[in-house]
Amino acid sequence: MGTTGYLGPEGSYSQTAACAIGGALVAYPSFHALVGALVSGRADGVVLPLENSLNGGVMQNLDLLQSAEGIIAVREIILRIDHRLVTLKGAPLSGIRKIYSHPQALGQCAKFIRSRFPHAELIHTSSTSACLGLINSPSDAGIIGMQPVDDRFELSSESIADEPANYTQFLYVVRGGPDPSRHTNKIFLSFTCEHRPGALLGALSVFAGAGVNLTRIESRPIKDRPGEYAFFVETEADYALPEIRQLLRSLADMCLSFKILGCY
Repeated sequence: MGTTGYLGPEGSYSQTAACAIGGALVAYPSFHALVGALVSGRADGVVLPLENSLNGGVMQNLDLLQSAEGIIAVREIILRIDHRLVTLKGAPLSGIRKIYSHPQALGQCAKFIRSRFPHAELIHTSSTSACLGLINSPSDAGIIGMQPVDDRFELSSESIADEPANYTQFLYVVRGGPDPSRHTNKIFLSFTCEHRPGALLGALSVFAGAGVNLTRIESRPIKDRPGEYAFFVETEADYALPEIRQLLRSLADMCLSFKILGCY
């Protein structure tokens, strides 16, 4: 199976997703380091969170998938997210002044934080589990998953996420490219259009004309071209079908740039 990289430290949701893949699990300190390890060959595969059902896309990882060469997502893992407030054991909630966690977790618990701790300082960490090392006084708190903690800490009895149906889509990414012999349920791709009226409509009409359903679409600014955007699209399609590959070739011919990011 080889090595599977994930965003550490241990106890992160990324580790849970990596466990679903298997192999020798290796933690990395950032998403940039994860993708770098994959491209360089130090990791055989990595798991990247791509979209949360409450907070939307993880923009940094969209950019990394777009910019890195020679990698492709080959599997999707969906995790239910169960966020808990963590404090030192016995710490009064009325005294909480700082809340540590990953920006996605803080965003997914924003209503709870505003209602219970409107004056608390929110401090970003590299992962949810990383906040445990920063909770050192009764005025500190963090947001982590429903995971075991040592005797110094205690977790809230219920999830504090704004919505109970909270899921994150992870992708398992390896070196390589699309495999025409491998059947898939979804294809994830990016493209850019000419900056003119109707260009995006024309690109999307390729899918509509073939009866191919889109499961997501979002845009990201192109850094060196103000006012222009790259579009990220996930479709329900089987890359092994010749007609689907022809559809993708037709789309590529219409676009300024085109890249398949995943077939899973």
